[in-house]
Amino acid sequence: MRRPTTALLAASAALALAGCHKSAPKPAPPQARAVSVVRVESRPIAGALAASGDLVARQEAAVLPEVSGYRVAEVLTNVGQHVRKGQTLVRLDPALIESQIAQQQAQLAQAEAQAAQAEDQAQRVKGLDDQGVLSQEQISQRRFQARAARATARAQAAALADLKTRYSKLQVVAPVSGLVLEKTVRPGDLTAQGSAPWFRLAEDSQIELQAQMSEDDLARIRVGQHAQVTLPSGTVVTGVVRLISPQIDPQTKLGFVRLTLPVRDDIRAGGFGRAVFADAAGRTLSVPETAVRYDADGASVMVVGADNRVKRVPVRAGVRGSGLVQIVDGPPAGSRVVANSASFLLDGDVVKPVEGAAPTTAASP
Repeated sequence: MRRPTTALLAASAALALAGCHKSAPKPAPPQARAVSVVRVESRPIAGALAASGDLVARQEAAVLPEVSGYRVAEVLTNVGQHVRKGQTLVRLDPALIESQIAQQQAQLAQAEAQAAQAEDQAQRVKGLDDQGVLSQEQISQRRFQARAARATARAQAAALADLKTRYSKLQVVAPVSGLVLEKTVRPGDLTAQGSAPWFRLAEDSQIELQAQMSEDDLARIRVGQHAQVTLPSGTVVTGVVRLISPQIDPQTKLGFVRLTLPVRDDIRAGGFGRAVFADAAGRTLSVPETAVRYDADGASVMVVGADNRVKRVPVRAGVRGSGLVQIVDGPPAGSRVVANSASFLLDGDVVKPVEGAAPTTAASP
């Protein structure tokens, strides 16, 4: 009788355990959280009109020697210095031309003496025409010799003046006031015709930004318009549009604008700059500023997929304006992103998206 009793107890225990297992409740599915979402769309952003380009001199001046065959004795300025109009930049060795001037002065004195003698001889025969004292041929010859001697003296005087002019050119001076951008001359160099410029000057030390822009963007730019220009150092200065390209390059389909920048030592020709026009509107992919999350990994947005699950997607933000941020690199147009980056969401969370409208902007007048 013990064996059947034992088997019965075991079966009862198994049924009891099975009953307990069936009665345990299943976990409820997670409740989807309602969040506002917006689309990544092309919208007009005040200040989104931006252009990049090179820093160039507004007007360059080349400095070359005006005489050839003379050796450089002294270079008085260097790259990066500001010079005044008429300031001496290079002195040439005057020894050669000084000896030429001395020689020419002697030749002029000799020519003046010969001219004076010939004119005296011609004066003596004045009034003796047809008098029979001297033949008419002799009288004419004396007068001719006087004129020839005086012409020779004038030629020697002109040659002396030319040498003195050359002597004055031994000091190579700045044709304009400005900043020295480039220097190629060294002491001991010999001046020669057709040589490269010794100096390049930025007139009035004025450096500008020549920014490339599309034809459509150029249509929204006007002379006198202000822009914030970011320099290679990260410094931001205010530029003013001075010139708008009158034509578009047929190959690149781009034109340019010239922006006048303040005269500063950290604005260097040959550098790179980026201008953002705060009072112009340009259409670009954007999302509300509140949709962009910033953390140790950089900027990102939470994209809502077709299955309503969120996923963090890194972005590269551009210009900002009127509550919008340009998306330079990130999710494609049409993507749904969570409008409030402060929402505590993690990758894979299921949400209930509620479409909302992004802030609108109006272009500044």
